[in-house]
Amino acid sequence: MAVQLNTLVRGASEKVLPMPPFAAAVPDVRRRAGAVLAAWKVSPEIVEDALLVVSELLTNAIVHAVPPAVLRLSWIREAGLGTLRIEVTDAGPARTAGQPPAGIDPDEHGRGEEIVHALATRYGMEIGPGGITRWADLVAV
Repeated sequence: MAVQLNTLVRGASEKVLPMPPFAAAVPDVRRRAGAVLAAWKVSPEIVEDALLVVSELLTNAIVHAVPPAVLRLSWIREAGLGTLRIEVTDAGPARTAGQPPAGIDPDEHGRGEEIVHALATRYGMEIGPGGITRWADLVAV
C-alpha cells in the first residue's frame, strides 16, 4: 500500500489516518503509522516509542470515547532536532466520569496514560468543538 504524505512547510510533514471504531483496527493503524514514519525517515531512536504511544492513544479512544477517532502525525526537523507530534482526536467521552467500561478488567487496563507520559517529551489534551484531542511530542536529536 502506498503512503501519501502531506507536506506542510519546508521541513515539516503531516499525515491523517482515520480510525475504524473497533479495537481490532488498532494494529492496522499502527502498521500504517509505522509506514509513514519510515517514509519520513523519522529517527529510529523514537520510532518504537512513537508506535507504542500511537497504540495507547488509539486504544484509549476506542475504549473510552465516542467514534470517530482520527490519528494525526506531524514530523518537523529544525536546528538538528526532530519532533514527532502524535494526536488522536475523538468525539468525547462515551461514559460519565467514574463509570468503568463494560467488560474491561481494571487489572488489564489503565496504564496507557502513564506509558504516554513516560515516553513523551511533552503531552497534553485539548477540548474543542469537534471533540477531545490527546497529543504527545517525542523529540530526537
